[in-house]
Amino acid sequence: MRFHSLRARIAVVIVLLMLAAQVAGYIVISSVIRTNARSNSEEQLSVAERVFRQVLHSNGEKLTQAAGVVAADFGFREAVATHDENTVVSALKNHGDRIQADIVMLADLDGKLVADSRGPAREGRPFPFPSLITAATRQGDASTIGMIDGRLYQLVAVPVRAPLTIAWVAMGFLINDNTAREMASLTSLDVSFLDRRPDDRWSMLASSLPEKRDVRGDVARLGEENYATRVILLQSSGEPMAVMLQRSLRAAMAPFHRLQSALLVITLCGVLLSIAGSVATARSVTRPIAALTRFSRRVGLGDYAEPIEITHHDEVGELAKAFNHMQDGISERERRITELAYMDRLTGLSNRAMFNDRLQQAIENALQTERPFSVMMMDLDRFKDVNDTLGHPIGDQLLCEVAKRLLATLHRSTDLVARLGGDEFAVLLSTDDIDAAQLVAQRILKTLEQPITIEGQLVDVGASIGIVAFPENGLDMNVLLRRADIAMYVAKRSNAGYAVYDEKHDQNSSERLSLMSELRQAVEHDQLMLHYQPKMDLATRTVKYVEALVRWDHPTRGFVPPDQFIPFAEQTGYIKAISHWVAEKAIQQCAAWRANGIELAVSVNVSARELIQSSLPDTFAALLEKYDVAPEMMWIEITESAIMDDPNHAIETLDRLHALGIRLAVDDFGTGYSSLSYLKRMPVDELKIDKSFVMGMALHKDDETIVRSTIDLGHNMGLKVVAEGVESEEILTRLKELGCDLVQGFHLSRALAPSMLEAWLLDWEIANSMVPSEQVGPGSI
Repeated sequence: MRFHSLRARIAVVIVLLMLAAQVAGYIVISSVIRTNARSNSEEQLSVAERVFRQVLHSNGEKLTQAAGVVAADFGFREAVATHDENTVVSALKNHGDRIQADIVMLADLDGKLVADSRGPAREGRPFPFPSLITAATRQGDASTIGMIDGRLYQLVAVPVRAPLTIAWVAMGFLINDNTAREMASLTSLDVSFLDRRPDDRWSMLASSLPEKRDVRGDVARLGEENYATRVILLQSSGEPMAVMLQRSLRAAMAPFHRLQSALLVITLCGVLLSIAGSVATARSVTRPIAALTRFSRRVGLGDYAEPIEITHHDEVGELAKAFNHMQDGISERERRITELAYMDRLTGLSNRAMFNDRLQQAIENALQTERPFSVMMMDLDRFKDVNDTLGHPIGDQLLCEVAKRLLATLHRSTDLVARLGGDEFAVLLSTDDIDAAQLVAQRILKTLEQPITIEGQLVDVGASIGIVAFPENGLDMNVLLRRADIAMYVAKRSNAGYAVYDEKHDQNSSERLSLMSELRQAVEHDQLMLHYQPKMDLATRTVKYVEALVRWDHPTRGFVPPDQFIPFAEQTGYIKAISHWVAEKAIQQCAAWRANGIELAVSVNVSARELIQSSLPDTFAALLEKYDVAPEMMWIEITESAIMDDPNHAIETLDRLHALGIRLAVDDFGTGYSSLSYLKRMPVDELKIDKSFVMGMALHKDDETIVRSTIDLGHNMGLKVVAEGVESEEILTRLKELGCDLVQGFHLSRALAPSMLEAWLLDWEIANSMVPSEQVGPGSI
């Protein structure tokens, strides 16, 4: 065919048009493939991020739970308090081994390591993450990710309380290349852990990549052009840290290369074929591509319900199969993620998260249908003995056997059994009332009474079950769980097997709420009163100081002792209102006495909660100005245990109070866990020896030794020393011989109302003016 012929020109034009169309189609299709590949990669990154966060959260909960168990163990707390290092190290090792923790540490209140699983050589060194302890002080527990000895760890810290915080337990998992590879196997992505160096260089600490490298610049730009990247900043102590998830776009595009080759072949063939063949070929290609695009968008939105249906047996069909395989893979990974999030790995039962979800659904359904349901909390008896005697592997097998028996006892698919943690289980009976739940509890207990043999060992274990019903025992999930827990401990204490919740078992019942309301009314309507107990100067036998003590004469309950309503007020937070009332009344009374010519300095007690409040100095400054009372006429007494709750905030508050001119005293000295390093930092003027030591002086030489040592310590530090609890002339005389400065107690006088105190002071002055000082005593007044 000659080129100048019409057919040739038409052929050339058609070929050129077909070529342009095919090339354009090729470009569009390649763009769609790249877009979909990146979209799928981004979806995988989103899924991987959720997996990573869940695994990190799960590990944190596992560490917190294990650390909480060892911190709550009575024997461990006793060992910490008595400095039994061997027991402490053994307990930490056992609990750490149980969850395969890579590092276990115990820090004292000074932030020094008492025990460290890395070896005894590190004992006495500073705890590597003091900010972790600070966060745990505020929150009850805390977690972080940080570097120790050049290695990356996920750490948690919880307090050891007895009942005050005496130490901190920290546990952690090592984060290394194996950790990165495990997470990479879950997410099907590359995982890298990064930290920022002082020179602004980001270093890969652990990675699933074959080669590590350092990079500069913003962490958000660490990804390369050939990778889909997601960077997650981690909560860490010290240098900033992050985790980088990467999906190779080249790998993501690999399944599509064959399609691109096929499109190129189709393009060349279309040039040689007729227009009809070209149109048919284009149509056969564009239709399945459109279907693939729709399918990709649906998968991008999280809809994995239907596979793509393409009957082609060519490359497009292969691409459709690849898309379907990709959909199945994503769906399977999400299903696995759900299992990890809602299933207990040891027993195969639901975990706490799943149980809480199902319980909340049951509450919502019951509110609509008005049908009752019940919840049971179960704790195994003697499980700790099994662990301690036979070992944790036997204990784990026992938990699995108990889980099987629980499942076998419940026959309905609507019932749910969950392991909440440790040896604690929960059962949701979605259609049973309280009577039916008791029958189920009896059946469970009977099932557990059957012998359990594990590896040839006969294991004897029982259970204690607490039962609550909806709506009788509460309409809220947290209320139901708390009350079921209360009932379970009632059953354990009474050895009854199971117990149904009763309000009389709940210390936070309506009686306590009523007391709270009445206490608030007592403050608001001035129903409380202050009595004042005098303090005598042993050198001059003068009384220039009194201690204000709050009293509550309830109109119906009668006299309510302070040791009943003061701790309750501290627990509920109402102590702030009571403390403000006491401070104002004491300062007002001091001003009234001064106006009548009576010079008496008044001391008031401040709780731990008040001591860490930054507003306390401002409150006293305002009251002193309001009633025109000199600051030196006011004394504030704080217990050493209150100081040790939060030493830094406490000392800061004390410094501000001292700057106002207010005198400060440490009450009940010798009964807490205070450190002399803190005592010498505090701007106190006086130490008060706890009355238990003073009252025991006549009978126990050890008590007298403590009193003598405290007096010497106080004088050596330039402080006055007060002995409270003086109840006999013998003790009074001995305290004078020991050089004590001031005394108070029933031998001198009880706490008196203001008018009675004024009369007592007059009798005291008359008696002292008539009798020689060496003969004057309470009996001569």
